[in-house]
Amino acid sequence: MREKKDTGRTARTEAAERADAFKRATVGALRALGGRAHAEVTFQSGPIPPAAALSGDHVRLPQPSLHLSDADIRKLRGAADAAALQLRHHDAALHGAARPEQGDARAAYDALEQARVESVGARYMAGVAANLRDRTEQAYRDAGHDRAETRQDLPVHVALSLLAHERLSGEPVPERMRAVAEAWRAHLGAAGRKALDDMAACLDDQAAFARAARRLLVACDLIEGEAETEEAPEGDDSAPSDRDEEEDGEAPDKPEQQDDESGSQEEDETGLQPQLAQGAGLGDEDGDESDGASASGSEEAGGPRAPDEKEAADPALSYHPYTTAFDEEIAAEDLCDPEELTRLRQQLDHQLISLQGVVSRLANRLQRRLLAQQTRAWEFDLDEGILDAGRLSRVVVNPTLSLSYKHERDTDFRDTVVTLLIDNSGSMRGRPISVAAMCGDILARTLERCAVKVEVLGFTTRAWKGGQSRERWVADGKPRHPGRLNDLRHIVYKAADMPWRRARKNLGLMLREGLLKENIDGEALLWASRRLQARPESRRILMVISDGAPVDDSTLSVNPGSYLETHLRQVIAQIESRSMIELIAIGIGHDVTRYYRRAVTITDAEELGGTMMRKLSELFDEKSASMGRRGVA
Repeated sequence: MREKKDTGRTARTEAAERADAFKRATVGALRALGGRAHAEVTFQSGPIPPAAALSGDHVRLPQPSLHLSDADIRKLRGAADAAALQLRHHDAALHGAARPEQGDARAAYDALEQARVESVGARYMAGVAANLRDRTEQAYRDAGHDRAETRQDLPVHVALSLLAHERLSGEPVPERMRAVAEAWRAHLGAAGRKALDDMAACLDDQAAFARAARRLLVACDLIEGEAETEEAPEGDDSAPSDRDEEEDGEAPDKPEQQDDESGSQEEDETGLQPQLAQGAGLGDEDGDESDGASASGSEEAGGPRAPDEKEAADPALSYHPYTTAFDEEIAAEDLCDPEELTRLRQQLDHQLISLQGVVSRLANRLQRRLLAQQTRAWEFDLDEGILDAGRLSRVVVNPTLSLSYKHERDTDFRDTVVTLLIDNSGSMRGRPISVAAMCGDILARTLERCAVKVEVLGFTTRAWKGGQSRERWVADGKPRHPGRLNDLRHIVYKAADMPWRRARKNLGLMLREGLLKENIDGEALLWASRRLQARPESRRILMVISDGAPVDDSTLSVNPGSYLETHLRQVIAQIESRSMIELIAIGIGHDVTRYYRRAVTITDAEELGGTMMRKLSELFDEKSASMGRRGVA
């Protein structure tokens, strides 16, 4: 038996030594290829989003298994070569200067730049080209993109990256994705294909490439602005005329929508805001389908003047859904079968290992603060409750006396419910959504030990590019100003009254491929706030985690460009000023302080856990301090 144990230990040791030697060789090759001799390289378990793979001279690479399978080797070599080429050929300052703010546009812009540096670096190195090709194809398979059958099945940033790699490097599109690639190429139109050609012509000039990349984003209706006219041929109407069949006929309306939007920018700057969504009033159960938002909208509008009746009646300014028939509020366990949910939870547990230490220490600190506030207070001489053993002697001496009962008064922090509302949009894919799921898991466990109720919610859409709502709009003849034009999906990962042990599997659902789509933040905030308003607790805290402004291509293609963002601002103003909900937001790589009164922005998803715990600690400390001041008074 001892010989078997020694043999097993020796085999594991040898495997670990081989893995370490391979990692050292990979680090050396990365530093040499990237031209950064002192680049810091760390190996990390779990998925690593492109935005987190490289930060300055700090590179994150996937952690290989001890057995070093062929798949592990190809994955690590591809990731290392991609990071090395970014170190050598990428100017972060130049890239950031032209980087769009919105989620899909930003992801597509980053993917195009990554395609550029990989194409530049692989031109004369066949081994690097092979490593990158294997990495890209494996990434498509892991994400399920190779099973895409229609253009709508493939996210726009993936599609543009696919076409850019083909055009810039000359590498053919993977065979199983050629049909959907052709569909996207046709959808680009002449302007988009011309932008791709311009990108290929200026491969070594990052500034010129960035300008061409922005023209491609304009052709895909992802951004607007100066890039729309820059270097565009006169009279070229190909971009709007080459949309897919769903969007035929929208081009004539586009100039009017742009005029409306540009004309309202000055009003927005002076504080004039469009009306809230129909039924946006908090606590209105039928809010999404009522027509009574005019009064509340005019009360909410800030600035020197409020909208007049003509403006309030303008359908272009009033937020409303075209239809709510296809929206869904669904429990996480109903979105996939139990076996897949178990597998996703195991994947989350595996990733928790890397985050458990830091966040758990902060969670324990929060727990100690809360437990320290547990000043036990009792009410005595009651007719019911817990039998007061200390007063039983009176009954023994005088049996005519009645039994005495006592009751423990709830401490202030126990009468609290915390809702964690997590952005489930496509831009959160990878490390941000993994960290958000892990932090939600740790937060729920911590506060449950302190008898604080916790609810974990997520919001996204059921489909890309509109889904059944858009299909109905098309069937109805495409009426103007349709409002919100996508199918909402609001997910309950953990209800406030559900114990953590029953909800723990549900949190793994956030890692499911294909779940994360688009984000309509305003209505999600209304939904979460209504759930909080229905709670019996006297103190209600709503914490929002997001990485960008609200984006829904279907809605924004037929409404003013600020349609969703304006509605979000109005909803936030209403919650902060007219409800008892304490609203706080954490932005991941996105400045949420311009929306929320109480907010913090972090640059790396790894900071999320600590930030969540600190902000909650501040909230509870503020409450206990105010209670202490009232007690002194």
